[in-house]
Amino acid sequence: MIVVTGATGNVGRALVERLAAAGRPVRALTRDPQRAGLPGHAEVVRFQPDDPAALFTGASGLFLYVQAAGDRTAEFLAAAREAGVRHVVFLSSAIIHEGADETHPIHVMHAGVERAVRDSGLQWTFLRPGAFATNAFQWAAQIRSGDTVRGVFGNGRSAPIHEDDIAAVAERALLDGGHEGAVHRLTGPEAISNADQVAAIGHALGRELTFTEVPPEEAGPELFPHVPPHVLQGLLNTLRQSVGATPEITDTVEKITGTPARTFAQWAKDHTADFRA
Repeated sequence: MIVVTGATGNVGRALVERLAAAGRPVRALTRDPQRAGLPGHAEVVRFQPDDPAALFTGASGLFLYVQAAGDRTAEFLAAAREAGVRHVVFLSSAIIHEGADETHPIHVMHAGVERAVRDSGLQWTFLRPGAFATNAFQWAAQIRSGDTVRGVFGNGRSAPIHEDDIAAVAERALLDGGHEGAVHRLTGPEAISNADQVAAIGHALGRELTFTEVPPEEAGPELFPHVPPHVLQGLLNTLRQSVGATPEITDTVEKITGTPARTFAQWAKDHTADFRA
């Protein structure tokens, strides 16, 4: 039995779908099972952080995302270990690297959970993906309503990774031996600018979309609707550094899964319904 936290998130849902399709026992944790819309083969359970022990009965593996247990992560992991869980795969972040700004709020959040996992006594694997292709959902409302997308740093480049490629690596880390103590840095296969991401979404939709650059000092919640206010400035600083930079590109997805990571253009084709009105 594999327990998946964040089961209705982009990566968690993809992982639950993969495990269920493979006939593997999977327990999907969600705060609203009735609205989860997860595969019928999955055991969908209400996430009750106040009684974590009940979530892990019969489980041997855990997929953990950073905000799953909040400031009770240590207790959550202790309950998992007590119940018999042996291995945790943690969805961390590529922002953790040698020479990183350790005061960055995204770094602080992920590094804190990594420490808790290392201290838990469980075997562990860390997945550190770079930019998520799903970050492009920040433009969805604008794309549904017109052909102009306002955003920051149009020339900023990244190597966005498809959420299902992250899930594919997580699946192998949970089911195969040899990933214990490993740190896997994950990226998409190619660099692409923010403006070109918008163009790729337009191509997938059969439309011509235009990216209009907004000064970062004018960027607010309307451009980043899913970013907490206390994280926004740190995110803008990270995006600023992507202008004129060469993003990290790894072949880890292919090495672990046997299938190359998917391009952003493929991601856009897979998500056309999310950008249609």
